[in-house]
Amino acid sequence: MAATTFDIKSIVRPNIVALKPYRCARDDYSSGVLLDANENAYGPALNPISEAAISSAGLDINRYPDPHQHDLKNLIAKFRNIQGGPENFFLGVGSDEVIDMLFRVFCVPGKDAVLITPPTYGMYSVSAQINDVQVHKANLTLDGQFQLNVEEIEKQVAAHPNIKIIFLCSPGNPTGSALSHESMKRVLTMPNYKGIVAVDEAYVDFIDAGKEGSTATWVKDYPNLVVMQTMSKSFGLAGVRLGIAITSPEIAFYMNATKAPYNIASTTSRVAQEALQPKGLEILHKHIAVMVQERDRLLEAFKSISGLGRILGTNDSNFVLVEVLDKDGKPCNDRAFKIYSDMASRQGLVVRFRGTEIGCEGCLRITVGTPEENDVVIRRLTEQLSS
Repeated sequence: MAATTFDIKSIVRPNIVALKPYRCARDDYSSGVLLDANENAYGPALNPISEAAISSAGLDINRYPDPHQHDLKNLIAKFRNIQGGPENFFLGVGSDEVIDMLFRVFCVPGKDAVLITPPTYGMYSVSAQINDVQVHKANLTLDGQFQLNVEEIEKQVAAHPNIKIIFLCSPGNPTGSALSHESMKRVLTMPNYKGIVAVDEAYVDFIDAGKEGSTATWVKDYPNLVVMQTMSKSFGLAGVRLGIAITSPEIAFYMNATKAPYNIASTTSRVAQEALQPKGLEILHKHIAVMVQERDRLLEAFKSISGLGRILGTNDSNFVLVEVLDKDGKPCNDRAFKIYSDMASRQGLVVRFRGTEIGCEGCLRITVGTPEENDVVIRRLTEQLSS
């Protein structure tokens, strides 16, 4: 059942509601002799035969980029099957800007709070601290599956009516677990909650076909939903730093009104648009298929390495979360950290130690690499655990 009583103005910070967004002449006129923005009309200070100059040819990088990015937003809308168009989007410099923008739009510093569901992505808490916003927690189920405890979320919302944003990570980081759609719908329709639900889908493209996938199309039915995505993971474009918020036109309006005027670089926009063309999407799907195949190979290999324990989560991402055991067969942070640091400092293999996260004792989070890189992972872990 979709949320029906939701007043966006009642939860947006009053100063943002009253904000008169910065406007430039390019908001109205983007062609002709452009002498409005104090740009350098003589062009970039680049050697014309340099790689930088060649790669940016045709972008007019001496000019400010498109402040609205309608062409890029239309391509994303088509790819994600979003009914609507540019009015449903906010684009940021990575998902981290999207997260920070939600704090800036909805949370009054020193007054409001957010809810997170550990173990989860650390930037929610970092952004909360930067913005002087309280953090409340409702842990995921700690049975190795890492699903929502909706009853605990309801208790936290009832106890803390100043919660403005609930962050749900699906598939989760570091869990790798996609959250059930039924549980997320329950959170979206909690009768006593009047805030935003932000679903972070950075890894959504790695969910196996046949499982429940993206919630992005839900934004037409749930006016309190913000779906966060990125082109860093499945698209392999971490270096261009493009984060995406898909939401109602009302929420997108306030996010776009609050952002810096030209936050998406011309180079970022061109690369992203190229990736969303038919050839780019063909490569995307090919790479995802290989990564999923290699993920399955790692999962199978880890089962036969003595000293590794459970593989946690539902394995819906491009990484694997696995326990390192002590000599008694129990998850062991000391041994896991020693293996992590020794492989990184002495053997040139860097993974991630996640043992300090609740429910992740003794865990290493290992990204799925190329077949050759994964061979190294299997070999190094086998060596480390045999000593």
